Amino acid sequence: MSKLRFKISMSLDGFVAGPSQSVQNPLGIGGGRLHEWAFELAVFRSLLGMAGGAVNESTAVVEESLANIGATVMGRNMFGGHPGPWDAQNPWNGWWGADPPFHHPVFVLTHHARAPLQLEGGTSFTFVTDGIHAALEQARQAAGGKDVSLAGGANAAGQYLAAGLVDEMEINLAPTLLGSGERLFEGVGDTLHGLELVRTVATTKVTHLKYARR
Repeated sequence: MSKLRFKISMSLDGFVAGPSQSVQNPLGIGGGRLHEWAFELAVFRSLLGMAGGAVNESTAVVEESLANIGATVMGRNMFGGHPGPWDAQNPWNGWWGADPPFHHPVFVLTHHARAPLQLEGGTSFTFVTDGIHAALEQARQAAGGKDVSLAGGANAAGQYLAAGLVDEMEINLAPTLLGSGERLFEGVGDTLHGLELVRTVATTKVTHLKYARR
């Protein structure tokens, strides 16, 4: 069976987004600092259609995180804010623009039904209203034997972690404090359900901590 692989950037004090998240500022105040290490990388910039960038110790980590991924699961807030029912007359297509960086099927956890959304570059968004297990099953079918990426945000990731469904977890620990915001492990409990630290890559800008189920 394909693996469910979770990756996210987190502050030293455990936040994956800063306070006062909004449609205009989805990462919240200071949240952009969590991803500064990634935006410098050529491999990351190429996903966004941008030229240039660095090659360093984090390059191989990002390349590994992208390899053998056939589908993605994410929460409603990561797709794009606007909580509550969708605007039937003018539904928003999320943060990701006309050509999102996924290039494969994405399954969005939501309480509000919506028709699937097909965008450029092979990215589609399917909106799943019947829970984390249903979303994962649909993603695994769409992945065609490849692994499934769990993209976050914190609430969606916490549900999968608490249920013991995550097979691999990459925490990109940024050396910054946010003070408040959205905590990753809120409500997860005191166990990672068999996930053990299997690799550490430490740089001056980020420390990559990979956990896997033995």
